[in-house]
Amino acid sequence: MILHMIRSIPAAAVALAALGALGVPAGAQVAGQSGSERPTLKSEAIVRGDIVRIGDLIENAGIVASVPIFRAPDLGYTGTISADVVLEAVRSHALIGVATDGVRDIVVTRASRTIPAHDVEEAIARALSARFDLGPTKDIAITFARDMRAVYVEPSSQGTLRVTQVEYDTRSGRFEATLEIAAGTGKRSVMHLAGRAVATVEVATVTRTIEHGGILKESDVQMERRPRSDVGRDIVTGRQQAVGLAARGVLQSGRPIRIGDLIKPPLVQRNDTVTLIYEVPGIVLTIRGKAADSGAEGDVISVLNEQSKRTVQGTIVGPGRVLVSNGSPRFASNDPPKVRPDAGAQ
Repeated sequence: MILHMIRSIPAAAVALAALGALGVPAGAQVAGQSGSERPTLKSEAIVRGDIVRIGDLIENAGIVASVPIFRAPDLGYTGTISADVVLEAVRSHALIGVATDGVRDIVVTRASRTIPAHDVEEAIARALSARFDLGPTKDIAITFARDMRAVYVEPSSQGTLRVTQVEYDTRSGRFEATLEIAAGTGKRSVMHLAGRAVATVEVATVTRTIEHGGILKESDVQMERRPRSDVGRDIVTGRQQAVGLAARGVLQSGRPIRIGDLIKPPLVQRNDTVTLIYEVPGIVLTIRGKAADSGAEGDVISVLNEQSKRTVQGTIVGPGRVLVSNGSPRFASNDPPKVRPDAGAQ
């Protein structure tokens, strides 16, 4: 609860004029009533408007109920006022014999309609998006010049908050906006706000340091909003663009991930035992080999054919599997004997 000081209205002539209009001369005394009609101090009061009247604070105030005596708290705020101060204020307004019933302080609340800060931000973001090409509303980050948790307007203010005027400096990001909301027949509540607006984009960052070759898991990647002007085209903007890939170098925690920072995870490590696959029309042969290089799926690496002792080039097609497609396999123990074309004539 936010408390405000309830202030006395300095212009006593206002109250005296009101009494005169009611036909009650200033200084006149009204005999105290009895029973349920006796003037009684309230413990709480909700007021509409910027003035607190005698009837807001005292039950059965009679003909002086509409006489103003204090200024109300600001819209949406609550204040307290001492019972002694109230009794002193009404003493000269023809009201005596007020029962306090043990009330020492009166809590006064100014009635209002609350507009959440998010609604205000969204209204300004929509206007900026439409007029200054800042991208989708959800991608515009609004920061107000002063702390604002909510906006309070008169209870009679109905309808939708709308921006009637907005100015924006594309270099500094500063804006000034005028917003309005209908407040009854022919009336409106107007507010002026200023702050900064920045077009942002979601980027992928790592939640911990990832060493060279480390495979990124779901828990290693988080999405954060960064100013669009600070983000290059090579930044990863989707979680699934990074999960499952390996770090080309060391990735620092909180740093945006660039596309060039990632590589396909290696399916074959140097010196791994792999399966060499030879394919020729109608035949598929597999032979054990030893990888001379590391690589990911689709990479071409060198592999030692352990049977022929020859090094061949092949494409990694899966974990520990290398496809050789540039020739037929050679088996040293199964090579047929070489025969000269004229051997049969001898």
